[in-house]
Formats: sequence, structure tokens, C-alpha cells
Amino acid sequence: MTGSDKAEDSKVGSLRILATTDLHANLLSHDYYSDQPDPALGLSRVATLIAQARREAAANGAVTLLLDNGDSIFGTPIAERPLELSDVRPAPVARAFDLLNYDAIGLGNHDFDFGLDQLRQALLRINCPVLCSNMRALNPQLSLPFCQSVVLERVLPGADNTAPLRIGLLSVLPMQTLKWAAHALHGKVTIDDMVQSASKHSAALRRNGCDIVVALAHTGIGETGAAHGIENALHPLANLGSLDAIIGGHTHLTLPDPRHPVSVPIVMPGAHGSHLGVIDLSIRLSTGRWDVTYASSALRPIAERRPTCDTDSVLTPLVDEDTSVIEALAEDHAETRSRMAQPVGRTSQPLHSYFTFLGHDQALALVARAQAAAVRPALTDTVASNLPLLSAAAPGKFGARSGPSNYTDVPVGQMYMRHVVDIQPFPNELRTVVLNGAQLRAWLEMSAGLFNQIAPGSSGEPLLDNDRAGHNFDVIFGVQYDIDVSAPARFAIDGELANPDSHRIRNLRWKGAPVRDSQHFAVAVSSYRIGGGGNFAMAQSATPLPIPPLRVRDVIRDYVAGRLDRDPLEHAPAPWRLVSHASTEAEIFTGPGARAYLSDLDPSRHSLRGTTPDGFLRIGVRL
Repeated sequence: MTGSDKAEDSKVGSLRILATTDLHANLLSHDYYSDQPDPALGLSRVATLIAQARREAAANGAVTLLLDNGDSIFGTPIAERPLELSDVRPAPVARAFDLLNYDAIGLGNHDFDFGLDQLRQALLRINCPVLCSNMRALNPQLSLPFCQSVVLERVLPGADNTAPLRIGLLSVLPMQTLKWAAHALHGKVTIDDMVQSASKHSAALRRNGCDIVVALAHTGIGETGAAHGIENALHPLANLGSLDAIIGGHTHLTLPDPRHPVSVPIVMPGAHGSHLGVIDLSIRLSTGRWDVTYASSALRPIAERRPTCDTDSVLTPLVDEDTSVIEALAEDHAETRSRMAQPVGRTSQPLHSYFTFLGHDQALALVARAQAAAVRPALTDTVASNLPLLSAAAPGKFGARSGPSNYTDVPVGQMYMRHVVDIQPFPNELRTVVLNGAQLRAWLEMSAGLFNQIAPGSSGEPLLDNDRAGHNFDVIFGVQYDIDVSAPARFAIDGELANPDSHRIRNLRWKGAPVRDSQHFAVAVSSYRIGGGGNFAMAQSATPLPIPPLRVRDVIRDYVAGRLDRDPLEHAPAPWRLVSHASTEAEIFTGPGARAYLSDLDPSRHSLRGTTPDGFLRIGVRL
């Protein structure tokens, strides 16, 4: 080894990677649905953590990258600006990212909810690379508003005369995005398998001289095997051996977590701006290239839940909001609050989702009635004009990984546009299909997979399967049925038939008579479900009916405002109930706001059991 080689080997340094994910346009620490401050969310608080982490890195002679891992462009009303504002100033997310000097952002599935043109508009004038490695245009003439990978070069402090650190970035999202956003992407793009794409692009980045390769992986912890097309692929991505660090996302969980060990440093910083992810890499220059010698990863929360003297804990902010972010978005914030304050109509009963998985959800019933009222006139003079019209609706806010405050809660009295968005947080369009009784029963079986199997005579088991998303619990209004959770789920989470001899749906009836397999129905339903969201193959195989394009939010607004006729579903009985089993109890979690509505529950079947450390209210359910 020559003297110069020894000198080169003595060069060491550090790279700090800061990460956000799944912001869903929660840019400020404000809940636009309740129009109140919320210390549990907001990039404005994460910005304070970012500044602190950058100062620490600078003091230690480290270079810093700030990355975002997708599902950040849309999601709250501040991101859904009137069209006339698009030409006045860049989108709020773009301005916030520029203000904080993001180095690159990856894309997630929800970033395509409004289509490629809207995404392109939202990304205008953003001053950092936007990445998506595994989506490709079907038509070579179609220009996509992102690149597949990027190489960033950074000169480490004290290493001015040596080779710069070359960092390769790639970004992958689930193939299922093609189904979830079919209304916007069908026929325009294709999506490659995440693991195969990451392997291909990481190899190319290495050939291009990258010292470090980082994956922005909009995917969660799943199975360890690399099955083609899996939705949550962090384990097989980590096992590739070609990635030095991974930013996870999509499932709104937090990593690192000792329950999920992986072979590379990884962070998943929650959702809605709840955490900042920090990965520190120690590096050494050897034979002209930088190698990683040590790595660590951690999360920094913006708030924590602290116990109080009463029964419920309280979220306490750990950092203040960054005033520069507040000032930069002040005009958008004021416009959004004004738009959400527009009166819509009135409600004579509270509309909340605290007990949506116990069969008590008047907000869901309102969605179903509004959908039916909008569809019913469009079916006149069609093949479905004489068919029974049903309406499928699923909850949009149901706690779970988004926390104990993530519930719809509309009080009695004046309703505003913010309440409509609270009831329907997703920008889905309305669809109508025709199906038979067998398909209807299968649809309900898939929905009932949300529940765990509860053995008769057991006590204290969780009623819900946490691996299944609550927004895939379709309730179909216009029929009545029982759900027997003592039976195993008929369908697996991927929609495959798992237990052919099992049937949870019992006593399926229309107007009191048993539903026949050959009987036909029209069903009003969201574009998300018909596009493949939730893996409801039976809904996708139903026959579509042409109806005018309508947003579900718009039909809710018009129904409340009286611009749509009252629908017969107003008088329909509650659609479903759980089958009773002697000496059997389960447990379910809901938000502490449910205390105001406990009179909705049957005290002989439901009992309070305190709160969990993360702030949920525990309810015992006697089956």
C-alpha cells in the first residue's frame, strides 16, 4: 500500500438521512375536519425536528439528505385547491418541500388518486427530483412527471480533495396501485414488481459508480418471501443485499421495531407527520469509493401521549411548529378553512364512526342513501330500472393505525363542507354495477374477513383483524344479514378463497325474503372498490352500468342540501348484526370521543374497559 493509499483510507465521514412518509398533505398542525389545532400531526412540527437534526449533523461533520417516501401530495383539504389557484402559486406541498429543502421525494399510491395531469400540476416548480422506479408509460409518447432514479453527489467536510460521495436513490410502490387508481391510470401505465425493480435499479446505480444506494420503498412489513407482486415487501427488499438503507411507508406503522428485525437500516416514520425518521451511516473512503462501516436508525416523534388524572391520556406536543412553514402556507390555510366552512345543510342526529364495526354508523348510512339517491334517476330506462337498488359504503375514518382521534364526528345541527369531507375523506367517484345473489354473498363474505375468528366460550379476544384495513369493510344497505365470527374467514386478505367450506354471512335477506343466488341487484359503489381496491374480485366481475361521472362527496353534499330526493333507503332497517354465542365476549377499540355516544350501544352487550396506553377506549362486546 502506498502512502497516498493510506492517506485515502484515513478519510472517514458520516451521512445522515432524514425521512418523512405518508404525510397525506398534513402540512400544518391543524385538523380541517374539526377545524381545530391538532398536536399529533403536521409537517410544520416535523420541520422543527428536521432543523434540529441538521444542526446536530453539521456539528458532527456529517452531510444530510432529506427525503419523502410518498402519499404526501394529496389527502387533506389544503391540497384540494380550487382550479383558479393552480396558476397563481405552486401547490402547498411543493412550496413546503421547497422551503425545507427536500433533496428528493418518492411517490406513493395515493399520489395518483387524481390522475397524472393533477399530479403533474401539483409537482410544478418543485425544486427536487421526484422518483418512481417501477411505473412505466405504456405509450412511449406519454411523458410522466417523475424519473426512475437519481444520483446525488455530496462532498464531505474535510474531504474536499477526495472523491465525492455518490448516493443513488430509487423509489418503488405496490403494483396494486394500478387497481386502486384504475380510474386514473388504466391504459396509461404499467407497474413492475417492487423487489425486481429495486434489484434492477440498484444494480444500475452501482454500475454508475454509486457508493450508497437508498430505496424509497412505499411498502410495509409483510412476508419474508419475495412472492411476485406482494403489496408489503420490506423484508425481501432488505434481503436483496444491494441496498444500504430503506425508507418504508404505506402502512402507517413505525420502524425500527424490535419485533421486525431487518438486515439493513430502515425507518418508517408513521403517518400525517407524526415522526421524523433518522438513519445515520458512518462511511470510510477505500480505493476510491466510500463504504458503510456502521449504521443506526431511529424515530423522533412530534408528540407523546401522557397520562392525566382522569381516565384518558392527553397528546402533548414535544416540539413547536416551525414559524416559517406557518407563514409560507398562511394564505392557503385561510382559504382552506373558508372553503370548509361553507354551509351545506343540517343533521338532526350525530354522525360518527366510533361504533362502525359494531353496526352503528349513521354517517355510513348517509353515504349509502346519498349514493342511491344520485344513481336511482340514472337507472330509468336501463336494463336495471326494475332491479332492487342497493348501496355499498365503507368507513373512511376508523382509528386503527391513524390513532384514536381519527374518527368521523359530526354533531347535531348545521353541517359544513368540512363535515362532508370528514365523512368521505377519499376523492372517490360513484359507480353502479349489476350482480347476482351469489356475487352479493361473496362480496359480503370478503367484507366480513375484517373480523377475527372468535371461538364460542372465549373471552377478551380482539374482534378485529389488524392486518385488514377498515376501509375495506363494505356495508351493503338495502339487504339484511348476520355475520358469524365463530367461522373462519372465507376469503384471505388478497381475495383468494381460503376456506371454501366456511360461511360467515347468514340469513341474507331482501325485504324479509332469502336472497337467491340467481336473483339480480344493482349496487351503487365507489370507484375504489370497482377499480380493485381491497381485492374484491366479485365486485370487479359485476356488470358495470354507465352513469354520469359523480364524486361521492358531491352527492353527499347535494343530499344533505336537499338537491337530491330523499331515497327509500332512508326507511331501510340496519343492514347487519353479529350472531350471538353464549358465554362469548370479544374486545374492540375506539376513540375516547365515543364516550359522548355510549347511549347508542346496548348496555347488556357492551361495556367500557378503560383506555389503552396509546389512547384508545376499550369496549367489551358480548356476542
